[in-house]
Formats: sequence, C-alpha cells, structure tokens
Amino acid sequence: MGPRLYNLFPLLVGPVSSWKRHLERIARMGFDWVYLNPFHEVGFSGSLYAVKDYYRLHPFFRGQATAPDDEILRDFVRAARDRGLDVMMDLVVNHTAKDSLLAQRHPAWFLHDSDGGLHSPAAVHPDDPTDVTVWGDLAELDYAERPERAEIVSYFRDVATHYARLGFRGFRCDAAYKVPGTVWSEIVAGVRGARADAVFVAETLGCKPEEVRQLAAAGFDFLFNSAKWWDFRAAWLLEQYEAFRTIAPSIAFPESHDTERLIVSLEAQSLSDPAQIEAAYRFRYLFAAFFSSGVAMPIGFEFGFRRRLDVVRTRPEDWEEPRFDLEEFIAEVNAMKARTAALCEEGPQHLVTAAGAWPLALRRQRIDGSAPVLGVFNPDAASSARLDVTQPPFHVRDLALRPLEGRVLAS
Repeated sequence: MGPRLYNLFPLLVGPVSSWKRHLERIARMGFDWVYLNPFHEVGFSGSLYAVKDYYRLHPFFRGQATAPDDEILRDFVRAARDRGLDVMMDLVVNHTAKDSLLAQRHPAWFLHDSDGGLHSPAAVHPDDPTDVTVWGDLAELDYAERPERAEIVSYFRDVATHYARLGFRGFRCDAAYKVPGTVWSEIVAGVRGARADAVFVAETLGCKPEEVRQLAAAGFDFLFNSAKWWDFRAAWLLEQYEAFRTIAPSIAFPESHDTERLIVSLEAQSLSDPAQIEAAYRFRYLFAAFFSSGVAMPIGFEFGFRRRLDVVRTRPEDWEEPRFDLEEFIAEVNAMKARTAALCEEGPQHLVTAAGAWPLALRRQRIDGSAPVLGVFNPDAASSARLDVTQPPFHVRDLALRPLEGRVLAS
C-alpha cells in the first residue's frame, strides 16, 4: 500500500517535545506516516541538509530535554507508533556540511576542486542548462569506483541502521539520483538486514530519466513524482508515470518543503477569492491522492499557510493564522484512498477523455488490471463543465462538475 505521508517540518514545530503535540491530529487526518526533515547537528550555514554530525541531535530540537539524543528520538518514535504512525527520516548521503566531522576526518571521501578545496554539489535546471544552483555550504562525496567508496558506503549503512534500530522505519533518500544505484543497493540491503520492513523512498525530482533508471535495481520502494507541476493538458506526466512505475511506485504531492506554498502559485494565476482558493487546495490534494500510490503534504497545507518552509530560517514563530481548515476533508480523501485498492498500487493509468481537453477523466486499475476507478477533474477555476465517459464499466452521462471540482468513481 502506498504511504500517506505527513511532513512534520521540524523547524516550524520546535523541539522534539513539541513534535508529539501534532501526532493525534496527524493520525485523525488518516496519515500513516510522519516524515521528518534532517534533525542532526548542522554545519556553519545552519541548513538542515548541511549535516555536521549524523549521530548528534540538532540543539534546537533538543530543547530543554536532558535525556540522551537517541532516547529523545526513540521516545518520539514510540509516541508515533502508539497512534498508528510510522516515522520516516531524511537520509542525506550525497553530501555533508563543508565543516562536517567527515570532511575533517576523511577528506579523501570527498570530491575536490582544482584548487584542492572541497567541491560543492550543483543542480542544473532541466529546461535551462545555463541556470545552475551551487550549494556552497555543502561538500559532495565521491562515489567513484575506488578503495574509499567501500568505506563511505559502510559509514552510511551504519548510520541508517542505527536509526532503524531506534525505531525509524522509513528513509527519504535526498537527491537519490546523484548517488549510484549500486551504492543504494548496498545501503538498502544492509539496513534491511537489521529491519526487514524498512521502506526507502527516492527523491528524484528534476533529474534526467536515465538518472532515475539507474536506480531500478537499488531496492527503492517508492519515488516522488512531478504531478504537482502538471497543467492537466500536456502528455509528459502520464508518460513519466508509465516509464517509471515498473521501477517503483510513486508519491504525489500538492506542495512540499522544497516548493513555494500553493497559495503563491494560485495568486500568480490571479486567484484571489477565498472560496476559489480553498477549492483549489481541495482539488489539488484529491488529485495527488488519486494519481499515485502514495500521497504527501507538508505541515500547514491543511491551513493554507503562505510562508515557504525554509531549511535555515523557519522557526515556530512563523506559524500562521489558518486561512481555512481542511483536516476533515483530508481525512475523507485519505480514508477513500486507503480503501480503494487501485489507488494504492501503481497499476495502468490512462486518459479516457480527449488529450488536452477539460474536464478530463483518468482511469486507474490495479497492477493485474482489475478493480478500475475513474477520476474526473475540472481544473477550470472559472467555469463549470459537463462530462460524458463511456468506457466499460463506466458509463457517465452529463456529469456536472463545478469549477475546481474532482470526483473519484468506483466501478
């Protein structure tokens, strides 16, 4: 079954003791996983993804607690499990902080520039090769075939195994496509030797198709997909779905900690009416839950928060006054997803209405082709629409859809 992931962004919540206060309502919304961004001690930049020491808890998350780091985290995992929630953590193995303990103790594990300095990782925009982002606070590890590679793999296998033994069951593998699939297969196999039910999710957004394909034998359980950016017309999303579903099932999301909040893009589309904005949030969550085996959303989406989650600067004082409260709606969607077999597998999916036309209908089935469901969506924020679908077992005549309305129809 695909995960229903709630991203409890730790900088917005505060110390670990405060994380627990959200568990009850996360469970009530029908999520079965809590995903935490990195909670380790960080380097000079303060970024959660610039890890200085993988075995130390960030002092901000320790708060006033006096227990050892491991016991603080183990206690949180127990509290989550008491509410039926598994916990997923970030596993960052492509890079460390430039001032990390590893960079100090094992400089040969890292890539170096021509001047001998530690090399920083970079990302190239998929649509513009001149648009390059360099993370100057990070040092990139070198996974080339050489003697040091076995040492690096052993280190991160031990890190992940350590947290698996504390109770963490899931690992979101940051920038997974930047690391060879053979490396991941060793890490995954090692962790599953200690915890057979460990779940590994690959972050593969914005990379090239061949970078995803090289992960095919790595043992990943899920990949994140790009459904958030679909315009409901172009063919690329369904092509991506079909190309990757045999590598691993996917997880869709309406926004994430890496993106602007949805409200920002809606206002850029000239949506300002509060009712329309709330409808767009409902529409986007339902679509994400329908489209993929798994669904994820960050803290604050349910309330329409505006401030982007920042891996350096966000703090509990950035908690906002709710624009609305979608907790009950999200609970209904999650319950529907959990009981609908075809929405929990990465089976065949195809468009049954004219390509590029609105409203549209998508048919999803289980992997064996059984139990089809139909998702009908009107992405138009201004106009109602009517829809006819005749594809056994679905015979939909003159179905009325309000602006930004979606429905899921079982066979």
